[in-house]
Amino acid sequence: MSVVILDGGFSTQLSVHVGEKVDGHPLWTARFLATNPTAVYQTHLDFLRSGADIIITNTYQASIEGFVQHLGLSKVESFDLITKAVDLAKQALQVYLLEIKDKEVSNKKPKIAGSCGPYGASLHDGSEYTGEYASNISKEFLKKWHRPRIQTLIDAGVDFIALETIPCQIEAEALVELIKEFPDIKAWLSFSCKNDGRSIVDGSDFRSVACSCYNNAVKGQLVAVGVNCLAPTAVTPLIKGIQDKGNNKLIPLIVYPNSGETYTVSEGWKKTGNEPPLETFIDEWLNLGVRYVGGCCRTYADDVAKIIVEVRKWQKKKIICCE
Repeated sequence: MSVVILDGGFSTQLSVHVGEKVDGHPLWTARFLATNPTAVYQTHLDFLRSGADIIITNTYQASIEGFVQHLGLSKVESFDLITKAVDLAKQALQVYLLEIKDKEVSNKKPKIAGSCGPYGASLHDGSEYTGEYASNISKEFLKKWHRPRIQTLIDAGVDFIALETIPCQIEAEALVELIKEFPDIKAWLSFSCKNDGRSIVDGSDFRSVACSCYNNAVKGQLVAVGVNCLAPTAVTPLIKGIQDKGNNKLIPLIVYPNSGETYTVSEGWKKTGNEPPLETFIDEWLNLGVRYVGGCCRTYADDVAKIIVEVRKWQKKKIICCE
């Protein structure tokens, strides 16, 4: 049974290649597209070498307004920097394909997804983890804000659009409507959720919103819906039961949690307890319909390799069961 392996936490692996603090800047990792593109390229290559089937561009917190304000770029230069993000991923992919030319590897034809974080990420106030702006904003505004980045990523040649860490129902619905303008591109939709086993961070019911978005999308355009950047222990309660809303058809799910550590502006990432490793949950997630799996913040390329080991174990069990 096919399972697609995503990469891990871009900022986390990037920190291996840069000598300065990654977190805390208004542009987060996106600034390195201008200041250290080699490190961005190396980070993509790390994930490809670890076995990722899809690498995600360094554009989560990239916005035209942000580049103009914080890097002093013109609008044209800002669009060019988003294109450069895709080019860096392509360069890493080209090098990787040369490396594996005569080797037996599982990810022979990796793809590139263009990362589109939520509007809240551009506000640099943590609202992508609360969705507080949802009550003061319209779908039309959100579509207008997201459209240029999505258009640029598609024009630059990505294979997917990753609509990720979406914290509110209105933004998810706006994005599903927006990608209908680009019928030739595949996308996934991943939410920022609470640890209560039920809710998107804006309080909306995750299962209802996720299923509604999947069913309202152009048939075949949304390859998966799911969650990212939350503790591994919080994932199963959220996705359990989602198939009951699927009208007897499997809804493909995507899951890429963080390590379970918590982040504060003052202290950064800290362990708060004995969070089990992400890879120990792979078996149960796949049994619940997860077909795209990877890691988010505080997961490295080595963690992607560990995920793959568990996915292969699960696939082997499925083959044996079917024989």
